[in-house]
Parts: sequence; C-alpha cells; structure tokens
Amino acid sequence: MAATLAQDLRGSFRTGRTRPAEWRTTQLKALVRMIEEKEDDISDALHADLAKPRMESYLHEISLAKGACVFALKGLKTWMKPDKVPAAITTFPSTAQIIPEPLGVVLVISAWNYPFLLSIDPVIGAIAAGNAVVLKPSEIAPATSSLFAKLLPEYVDNSCIKVVEGGVTETTVLLDQKWDKIFYTGNGNIGRIVMAAAAKNLTPVALELGGKCPVIVDSNIDLHVAVKRIAVGKWGCNNGQACIAPDYIITTKAFAAELVDSLKRVLVRFYGEDPLQSEDLSRIVNVNHFRRLTLLIEDKEVADKIVLGGEIDEKLLKIAPTVLVDAPPDSALMTGEIFGPFLPIVTVEKIEESIDYINAGAKPLAAYLFTKNKKLQEDFVTNVSAGGLLVNDVALHLTNPHLPFGGVGDSGIGSYHGKFTFDCFSHRKAVLIRGFGGEANARYPPYTPEKQRILRGLIKGSFFALILALLGFPREKR
Repeated sequence: MAATLAQDLRGSFRTGRTRPAEWRTTQLKALVRMIEEKEDDISDALHADLAKPRMESYLHEISLAKGACVFALKGLKTWMKPDKVPAAITTFPSTAQIIPEPLGVVLVISAWNYPFLLSIDPVIGAIAAGNAVVLKPSEIAPATSSLFAKLLPEYVDNSCIKVVEGGVTETTVLLDQKWDKIFYTGNGNIGRIVMAAAAKNLTPVALELGGKCPVIVDSNIDLHVAVKRIAVGKWGCNNGQACIAPDYIITTKAFAAELVDSLKRVLVRFYGEDPLQSEDLSRIVNVNHFRRLTLLIEDKEVADKIVLGGEIDEKLLKIAPTVLVDAPPDSALMTGEIFGPFLPIVTVEKIEESIDYINAGAKPLAAYLFTKNKKLQEDFVTNVSAGGLLVNDVALHLTNPHLPFGGVGDSGIGSYHGKFTFDCFSHRKAVLIRGFGGEANARYPPYTPEKQRILRGLIKGSFFALILALLGFPREKR
C-alpha cells in the first residue's frame, strides 16, 4: 500500500495541482477551520493519550497549530515570490533570481508527546511550500492518530495529503519508499534509523530530536519568578515528557538548598500536597515508558538523592514531580535524556563552571539561563552551542514564528517554524537569464595571452576588462 500511495501522490504532484497559491491557501484555510470546529475532539484525544489537561492542550498544541496556519496564510504570497539577486560582472547583461519550488512528495513522521502539534506543524509548512504530503502519526498516541486519519480527509485534498496509521511495520515500509524529504520528530536512536533509510535514496532529512536540556540558575535572580517558570516548563509540559523541557539544573552548592525550598513551595501551589491526584498533571504515556522512568530512580544511590517527590502510581501511570541533588554522574538518570518528571540538580562551586559542564556533553536542543548578571549572560550566549537559547525563561522561544526551531549535533538536523518550515520543504532554485547580446569573444578558445588578460580582469571584476570583452577584443572572425 505504501508503495502505491507514494506513486499515487507523485502522480498528483506531477499534474501541478499543489503548486498554485490558491491550492495552498485553500488547504491552509481548511486546516484552520478543522482546528476551530474540532477543538473539543482534539482535546479529548490528547486527554485519552496523555491525560493532558484541556488548558495545556489548548496552550501548547491547539493554539500554536492554529497560529502556525494563520502565520503561513499571511506570509505565503511573499514567501513564494522569487528573490532577485545581483548579477555578476562575468554574466553581464543578465538577471538573477532564486525561486522557491516544492520538493515534491514528502513524509512527516510525528512524535507522541505533542501528537497534534508535532504532526500538523510540519504538514502546514509542507503544504505552504506546495508539496504532496504523507503524515505518519505516532502509534503511541493512538487516539490522536485515529483522529487525524478521520479528520484530514474531511477537510483537505485527499489526492495530495494522506495519513498512514500503524507502528514499526508500517513505518518501515514507508521508509523503504522514495521520498523527496523526510521530516522526523523523536529520539536519536530512531533518528539514526530514519537517516540510514533515507541515505539509500539520497533523500534529505530534517531530524527534530532531543537531548539533555540544561538550566543554569544563578543566585542573582528573582527566585520566585524563576522557579515558577522552571516548574511550568518542566512539569507543565506533559509532566516532563517534552524535548525542550528542562532535563537538569546547574547551580552553586551555596544556593542549592534555597532553590530546592522554593521548588517545594511552588510545586505544592501548582499541584497540591498530593500531585498524583492533580488533574493539572499529565500522566506518563504508557506502561513501558512508566517502567523505563521508575527504573531510573530504583537504584539506591540515585534514590538517596531525592529531596522532593518520588511518589508513583502505576495504576494511574503517574509520577510526582521529583527533584534530586547531585545524583551519581554515571547513572542512567544523568547520562541519558530523562523525558519525564525527574529534575536533577547538579552543584558546582562557581556558576561560571556550568558552561564548561554543558559543553562537556552532547549539544542540547535547548539551553536555559536564569540570571541578572550581564557578563554571565554574554558568556552563555557566546559559548554554549544548542539548538536554541533562552535567558530567564524556558520553552517560550518556540512560540516565536520568526525564530528557527531545531537542533544541532546530536539534537537534530534542520529547523522549522514559521517561514523556516516553508524553507525546510522548498528547494531554492537558482535562475540566471541572459539574452543573446553582450557576446565576449575572450571566453572562447584559442586562449591567447590577450584573452587571458581580459578573462583575468573579468574574474577580478575589472570594468575595463568588461568593456574590452563586450567590444569583442581581441577581434575574431565570425
């Protein structure tokens, strides 16, 4: 089926159906209508998959998805226009431009933690760029996957936009096909599999991965504000099941106790004395992930470092917000991406040491700093390499459509959001147009010493050499 599907979509694309601005606009407007009309259905699916609070579903998925559509609709005609660029002296007289054209038939493989937003956001950009698209939602979020399979054919052009449900088998079959681009969101291990499969057909990829996103917390801050922002960015984002959620904090030994006390107060305020019963805290997505997470803190050396939380309820698939201080650096908790509700605190003697600590590991998808110290801020921005940086907050940088969102190194390849998604699914085609005038005999053999002088002058940008070339010097018989 997947092979036939890819061929059918390629046939539709070759008709030129997806290229006009009218088609793209119609599809984007249909997606906006779908989001507006089916908001309750989307929220219900997200709650079924993750017990996600309705407000969190709206803020983090529904509103951002609609915003991405609206932003694309406003910018589309400008994005589609050719970019005129200067022509070189060597091609005078001529005009030069860069034309954005659709890549063709693209595959979007989505993730389960934000199953609506992370599916529809790249699809929006692929449609805006004029491509035919196959969306493969995550089988780990079955309610949202099923909703896409039901809704998209009702709203968009089913001859050019398709949904394929299923698990590993279906994804493997899809990866065996020839695509013009593959966009994958998920973990690095599967990202390597996607990249290897794409290499067989020389298919370009965009990989939105994760990593251990650090938070440097200086003592020179508004502590209460900082802790609220860290807490909502960690536990208010799927209970830590987010690629840009804080993975660990770095602070000084002298400040750690005060930071922990503030975290305790804020977490009680957010989720009550018994967070496992809070309706504002998402559950762990499934039993397998629940067991993976509980294994991280079962080791006694790790468990002894818990200073807050640690309660679990396997029946509810819930784990309370949990803070640890100076967990063993060689433990699984500290060496791999947590993707859950545990927040380790690493202590250092001086806060400046935190930058070296971050740089000793793989490049994260996001890195955060809380400080009023301008020198520390400058050092952080200059010396920390990450997909994105944010000072004095967490996660909010992804809400700005004028900023690219993506990783670097182990945290990903390529970026998207706003026009960057359009660019991700476009080829920037170089076009140079000349007439038959301006013939320069010096470019043709035989290469006499005089011709060589003129050609060297042209390469160096000599206006005098250009005039000689256009006048036909040295003279040649026609």
